[in-house]
Amino acid sequence: MPQVAITLAEGRTPAQIRDLLHEVHTAVLRTTGARPEHIRVVVHEVPRTHWATGDVTIAELNGPSDPAHEEQS
Repeated sequence: MPQVAITLAEGRTPAQIRDLLHEVHTAVLRTTGARPEHIRVVVHEVPRTHWATGDVTIAELNGPSDPAHEEQS
């Protein structure tokens, strides 16, 4: 039973997330031969203020135009 976990910074539309789920499911189905009902795909969205690289958050990298950054100001 394949399970795929994807972590993304918040900000995608529901349609983008749905497309991602579909594409990953299709790739797993094609490459593993697993039964479709046994494939699990989970998307975890992380607030941009809670994800940092090199001690700089994504919100800080994006600057003041990022809505998550404005909430912190």
